[in-house]
Amino acid sequence: MSFRRVVVIGAGAIGSLCAGHLASQAEVWLLVRRSEQADLLNAEGLRITGKSDLVAEVRAVTAASDLPDVDLCIVATKANHVDRAVAPMRGHSPTAVVMTIQNGLGTEEVVRRYGTWRIASAVTFMSGTRIDDRHVEYELDTATWMGPYRPSGIDLDTVTAIGDLFEAAGLRAEVLADLRPAQWSKLIFNSAVNGVASLTDLPHVSLFARRDRDTDLGHLVYELMAEGKAVAAAAGIELWEDPWEMNVEAVSRGQTHDDEYAHVPSMLADVRAGRQTEVDFITGALVREADRLGVPVPLNRALWRMVKARDRSYDEEVTT
Repeated sequence: MSFRRVVVIGAGAIGSLCAGHLASQAEVWLLVRRSEQADLLNAEGLRITGKSDLVAEVRAVTAASDLPDVDLCIVATKANHVDRAVAPMRGHSPTAVVMTIQNGLGTEEVVRRYGTWRIASAVTFMSGTRIDDRHVEYELDTATWMGPYRPSGIDLDTVTAIGDLFEAAGLRAEVLADLRPAQWSKLIFNSAVNGVASLTDLPHVSLFARRDRDTDLGHLVYELMAEGKAVAAAAGIELWEDPWEMNVEAVSRGQTHDDEYAHVPSMLADVRAGRQTEVDFITGALVREADRLGVPVPLNRALWRMVKARDRSYDEEVTT
């Protein structure tokens, strides 16, 4: 199966990284929110620096009705923006494959409200920093894990074709027959790391793994992840990677909170910008699964409530 025409919904860091690289292999369109961003991308192209160095020719529009039929649609918005981002695609490109690439759980079900597309699920640790409307710095070139969302009728071969497209475009991909173990590994990691970062205003640094003294932050992160692992075990999920080991490896450079290269988790970036976070799809999803399975998660529940309290102090603002 080939994907000759691709649309990426959302031109934040992840959407831009996907669009910029895939443009070497397919005709790429971007669906963005603001006309000034669309005009700039159409006039000057999409620039990626860092792990890659390229300027990609893309076509950007602000209305789904201006899109041609596409073979592949990549939904790359924040999880809490998927509903409003996908709704305008209702009835568009009914034979296309849609791939979700969000943190947390549940965005595939949101997509299904608006069409009968075949759906691939993806999670990624690939990361970048959005410099401006047409420029993203590519910082972490780890693989995107992807797999079939079986209720939509997609098969593994179709997801493998998406993985091949990513690899041909210079992006790392790993196709899994069952994505849930990888989704849960990242869910547990993100619930702890993003939640703690958003409340402490600390980027993801060595403090998150330190457990030498009773007051060290690593104790809280470890215990949050232990609760998450108990929920996964109750759900019959054998994790793809251990979230605590993922955390230790990620901070192994020993960065300090004022290190300019320290990674700022997405929810902390939202808090600093006064935006609502994805917490309902991350920690909230973990808590809902815990309730369904009868697993106590008092630390994750407290974390969810505190981040939600901060969310409610903001006027909702959607950015791409």
